[in-house]
Amino acid sequence: MGILGIDGALADAYRYADKTKRAGTNETDFMEQLKNSGETESTSRVDAYTEYLRSKYGNVRIQNVGKDQQSLDRIGKSMSGSDVVIAPNILEQMANDTEKAAYYEGKIDDFFHATPMLKASFAAQGLDYQPCGVVIHEDGSVTYIGGCADSPERVAEVNAINKAKREKEAAQRKANMERSREVAGEQKRQMDFAYQKRSMAELSANRAADTSRVTYTVSPEVIGFAIAAYEKNIMEVVGSLNR
Repeated sequence: MGILGIDGALADAYRYADKTKRAGTNETDFMEQLKNSGETESTSRVDAYTEYLRSKYGNVRIQNVGKDQQSLDRIGKSMSGSDVVIAPNILEQMANDTEKAAYYEGKIDDFFHATPMLKASFAAQGLDYQPCGVVIHEDGSVTYIGGCADSPERVAEVNAINKAKREKEAAQRKANMERSREVAGEQKRQMDFAYQKRSMAELSANRAADTSRVTYTVSPEVIGFAIAAYEKNIMEVVGSLNR
C-alpha cells in the first residue's frame, strides 16, 4: 500500500461537514471536561486537553513531523487508520485558545467524516483506499495521510493475467527448445549421411587405384618349368615335321 498525502481535489471532500456546529461542540465538550476533571497542579490544561482529544479520537500522539515525503512516509507506515499526530506547540495553542481548538478539531473531523466517501470514490475506480491519519505540523499546516492500492478483485485479476502470461511464455520456450532439438537432429542426420556418402566414394576410388597398381610375381621354379614345357613342345613339333 503506497503512502500519500491527500490534497488538491481529494481534500475538498473533507470540507462538506458543518464546521460551525462542530466548533461549538468542541468548546463545550472541552470546557465540560475541564470542569469535571479540575485544573490542578498535577493536571495542566494541556494534559487535560490531550486526554480530551484521546477520548474523542483514540490514538493521539504529540510529536513534530516534517512535511517532507520521507517523514510523511515514515509516520504513515506507523498509523493504523485513526491516528492523530499533533506538534507540541500547536497542542498548547489548542489547549489555551478555544478558536484554535475548534479550527484544528474541525480539520481532524474532516478527515474521518470524509473517509466513507473517499472509500466509495476509490472503489468506483477499482482501488482500495485505506486511511492512515492526520498530522498537524508545527507551522500549523495539516496533512491527511492515506494509502491507496488495487482492490482485492483487481489484484486477483492482475495475478491471473500475469500467471497466464507466464504459462504462455513457458510453453513458448518449451516449444522453441523442442523445435531446436528437432532442427539439430535433422542437421546431424544430414551431416552423417554426407559423411557416409563421401566415405563410400573415397573407398571406391581407393579400390580402383589399388587394382591398377597390382603386380603379379612368379617364383623361378615356376618360370623354369614353363620354359622346359615350351621347349619340349617345340621339339615335338619339329620331330613330327621331319617324319
